[in-house]
Amino acid sequence: MRIGLTYDLKSAYLQKGFTPDEVAEFDSEETIEGIESALRELGHETIRIGNVTELAAALVKGLKVDLVFNICEGLYGIGREAQVPALLDAYRIPYTFSDPLVLSLTLHKGLTKRVIRDAGIPTAPFFLVETADESLECELPFPVFIKPVAEGSGKGISNKSVVNDLLSFQSECRYLLETYHQPVLVEKLLTGREFTVGILGTGANAKVVGVMEVNILSNAEEQTYSRFIKENYNQRVEYTLVEGEVKDLCSEISLKAWQTLGCRDAGRIDLKMDENSIPNFIEGNPLAGINHLHSDLPIMLYKQGWRYTDLIEEIIRSASQRIPKQNFS
Repeated sequence: MRIGLTYDLKSAYLQKGFTPDEVAEFDSEETIEGIESALRELGHETIRIGNVTELAAALVKGLKVDLVFNICEGLYGIGREAQVPALLDAYRIPYTFSDPLVLSLTLHKGLTKRVIRDAGIPTAPFFLVETADESLECELPFPVFIKPVAEGSGKGISNKSVVNDLLSFQSECRYLLETYHQPVLVEKLLTGREFTVGILGTGANAKVVGVMEVNILSNAEEQTYSRFIKENYNQRVEYTLVEGEVKDLCSEISLKAWQTLGCRDAGRIDLKMDENSIPNFIEGNPLAGINHLHSDLPIMLYKQGWRYTDLIEEIIRSASQRIPKQNFS
């Protein structure tokens, strides 16, 4: 197949004057090269397209591809991850990973939790703070955990995310509102073990391919899974594959969440146990990082003997089911 690559290249945005925090979710040249190399090893022809504006220009010029491998995070708005898929849908070009509805929903962690809760999936009690004054209306008892409602890669998370009193709560909510210009998600603090669950496939064909415990070591500068910890995990985080009853429980909850949300092809569901050792849904990652060196999904697969090319092949196999047969080249 002829496969186009859409992505937001971190270095290109930094050169334009964006801050490291603004581009924290974007990808490195290393990531693009890894995906491209794997696709070529699988026998596909690749063409680099770039971000949403570069895609738009290419479409106007008559872009011809069988499939787009999309990892664009987008830059502006609550639907930013959905921009590339929506554009591709308009041109009837198939692509990897989830559709615009799913990507818009899951980026808003508050709305996602409402859907998850209505499906009977355990998730911590929560409250959404949209203005500084609304922080006074939250009735969740302390301690609570707070974070921006629509960020990834640990953005806006630090040791200050665990809040134990009203004064700190109001102060940190105000900071997050002013910094990220979006609502703040407040959740009951979950104190148990933390897991990330890898899933491959779509709908009834989806399957759990690994449950990995995330254990922040006591010597780490921060004890929350923050952007700093995620980017500097060596000597700070221990990743361990989980087996037995805990794996089964995490797998059941995560697969139900994946299918409820309508996620496709590959991604992760993040869980954390409550005081009763019940895994609670934290968030879904239908556009999870797939850097071949340090992203969670590849890491858990490597621990089971997978190659990076195996992961990319599974993603293409799943996405290919949405390509009309007459379009194959």
